[in-house]
Amino acid sequence: MTARGIEVSTQGLKIDFGDFTALHPTDLTVRQGELFTLLGPSGCGKTTLLRCLAGFLKPSRGSVSFDGKDVSSLDPWDRGIGFVFQNYALWPTKTIFRNVAYGLEVRKTPKDEIERRVAETLDLVELTRARDQYPGELSGGMQQRAALARAIIIDPPLLLFDEPLSNLDAKLRVKLRHDIRALQSRLGLTAIYVTHDQEEALDISDRIAVMRQGEVCQVGTPREVYEAPQNAFVADFVGKASFLRGKSVAPGTFRLTGGAEIRGTFYPETTESNAECLFARPETIEITTPDDGQMFGTVADVSYLGPVTRYEVEVEEQRILVETRETLEVGSEVGLRLPDMQMFDSEPPAQKQEEPA
Repeated sequence: MTARGIEVSTQGLKIDFGDFTALHPTDLTVRQGELFTLLGPSGCGKTTLLRCLAGFLKPSRGSVSFDGKDVSSLDPWDRGIGFVFQNYALWPTKTIFRNVAYGLEVRKTPKDEIERRVAETLDLVELTRARDQYPGELSGGMQQRAALARAIIIDPPLLLFDEPLSNLDAKLRVKLRHDIRALQSRLGLTAIYVTHDQEEALDISDRIAVMRQGEVCQVGTPREVYEAPQNAFVADFVGKASFLRGKSVAPGTFRLTGGAEIRGTFYPETTESNAECLFARPETIEITTPDDGQMFGTVADVSYLGPVTRYEVEVEEQRILVETRETLEVGSEVGLRLPDMQMFDSEPPAQKQEEPA
């Protein structure tokens, strides 16, 4: 394999479908050799952006560049990319060997080289024994690896994934996403990966772009996106989140809608009337005695999840998620301490499926 990753960038990229804007003007840079994930709910524009990068859609405005060269007008087959589809897109009447060889055959590669490269690629994805089988004879995981082999055999500098694991069971998804990450890193490819699965994105990405309603809300490493979300939507969509409604009334003081005040160190530092929502991750919240917390409440619901137990604690008619290994009963009165508290100027929007994009 001789693949080398490229830098991918968009400049003011906008995509309209009639009167509907699927992607608002977007400036984005994917670095050479990184695995970059587009993450968001259904209809947020992530697949639309991916298909534009591939050349299946043309921009309504703006441009797409590979290593600084504008490729906006190029057709998909002239961009030299690999694309792994959600539904595998394997030919059912061709053997796995013929499916994987197709890209080389179209390029009129000599037969002996096709034989060698297909053999090497099938070995790379652990499908050597399946070369003479047909897609319908393989499991979903094996079909996905065949689709991956077909994409990488042409030595693309850029590999695009459109929710490639969504049709697989949970355990197989974990294994295959690690396989994809290891292969991408080994080959030095640039990869752009679309998913709505937050855990998947956090697990394999170098950086993540969180999207909503055709806009990029935040770009950062998995740790940055999870631990320092830039707005309430990102905080709510990426991982579990606990929110309390109210209003900041002074530096270091947040007043809940019911009147109780929480004092502590907030990020960003609170001033009067600059925040309406208090946020913390459930696993960072400490349970203590009612008289030793920054607030107190009553356990309203218990969910045993194995490694942790998730509690819903009612605080002044609001519910806050807490994850801990402590054992509590419904109705227990507890104190809560929030070592890591972040403020937002609005509550997270309701998560609903948006218009298809």
